[in-house]
Amino acid sequence: SEMCIRDRYQRRVHGGTRTEKYSILFFNMESVIRVCITGAAGQIAYNLIPMVCGGEIFGTEQTIELSLLDLPTMEDVLRGIAMEIEDGAYPLIKSVQIGSDPKEMFRDVDFAIFLGGSPRKPGMERRDLLQVNGQIFEEQGKALEEVAKPEAKIIVVANPVNTNCLILSMHAPKIPKENFTCLTRLDFNRARAQIALKTGANVRDVKNIIIWGNHSMTQYPDVNHGTVKGVPIKEVIKDERYLREEFVTKVQKRGGEVLTHRKISSVMSAAQAIKDHIKNWLHGTPEHEFVSMGVYSEGWYSVPKDIFFSFPVKCRNGTFEVVTGLKIDEFSESKIRNTADELIAEKEEALGLEGNNE
Repeated sequence: SEMCIRDRYQRRVHGGTRTEKYSILFFNMESVIRVCITGAAGQIAYNLIPMVCGGEIFGTEQTIELSLLDLPTMEDVLRGIAMEIEDGAYPLIKSVQIGSDPKEMFRDVDFAIFLGGSPRKPGMERRDLLQVNGQIFEEQGKALEEVAKPEAKIIVVANPVNTNCLILSMHAPKIPKENFTCLTRLDFNRARAQIALKTGANVRDVKNIIIWGNHSMTQYPDVNHGTVKGVPIKEVIKDERYLREEFVTKVQKRGGEVLTHRKISSVMSAAQAIKDHIKNWLHGTPEHEFVSMGVYSEGWYSVPKDIFFSFPVKCRNGTFEVVTGLKIDEFSESKIRNTADELIAEKEEALGLEGNNE
């Protein structure tokens, strides 16, 4: 197809927020999607953006109008990132828009990746974290409701991810609940990697592990339905104590381990997990395989409804289906119930705080 170059530059100012748009090198104008990344000046975004621009996530034929959202104080950083995208000469990028106004950045969006949120700071209680992020995701949900496409797809990555996703979805009711997901793929990838290391297998041969529940210390990495080279994990690793204790704890605490060594949270592996999550969701999971995604519960496996909970899912053509009918043993039932209880408590606390702010 004919290749074009445009160097038009636009700037609009809305109150204290600013929007800048760069139209740059592009081709294949027949199919264009709008993608927005929040928290776009952060480290995860910096690792993720090249994957988006290079076609690794949305496909090598998919032209993208990219919007990068962050705080007004991060405007210069966003401008520098936009320059780097220009300098990368990505053929799939039609334009890059930067700004701090959600209503501008979410306008007609097809896919939004929510990286931006308030991290837990020293001395901050869980209640404080829920409150500050509840306010952020309420505001952004209302912006989605006002300007996003009703068929937009959403992935939430900022913690507390499950409850942030719930709040976001509540304030954007025109978007179906099944179009909202939250990231537990990093936990899934960590679990697969630990089993691969334990067995000496390639990670590609470790399949159908499940992450149940909350992306927190109560998450339950479950190997009961997993395989290594087609052989049940429990037949390859004949150590029940390891699989129920050391393995579970290792996956639950892995983020803390990375933080201890790097002094910042997981970045590279988080970006990889986001890529894996979106690729499977949009392009499908391999036959006879399932992955883990945080999705809106409709009561599967006796999990309460109206929370976002990590389940095993199969994906096809931009949709997912929770894998049902799996046998759940008593130990797993207790673990699933425990993480569900935590999510119910988070939900009640977050909604109570939201009510107090009105």
